[in-house]
Amino acid sequence: VQLQACGGGLVQAGGSLRLSCAGSGRTVSTYAVGWFRQAPGKEREFVAAISRAGSTVYVDSVKGRFTISRDNAKTTAYLQMNSLEPEDTAVYYCAAARDLWGMSLMSIGRYDYWGQGTQVTVSS
Repeated sequence: VQLQACGGGLVQAGGSLRLSCAGSGRTVSTYAVGWFRQAPGKEREFVAAISRAGSTVYVDSVKGRFTISRDNAKTTAYLQMNSLEPEDTAVYYCAAARDLWGMSLMSIGRYDYWGQGTQVTVSS
């Protein structure tokens, strides 16, 4: 299983970015996919995830601003980020795991496969 994240960049506060996570084979359609982020000096934290069945979960700080989704061919997962804030600045990672649902989607230790990070920088 291979994952590749892209779409990061530099944006002003209030702006938007869309991150993409391309998976090998049918990874995105048959696994749960999560997005995590790590700011300098901080631990990696959960941001959002989508289960194999399509249910979604978000950390409170991004609810109403970020949306996780998959495309119809289910080869790529996305994280649409709107109303970005300087506090959202971090390296963002996508990850995949089998058989996760509900609150277990938020558990970083349950993810088996990780993509490389993509930097998101939000200027004030």
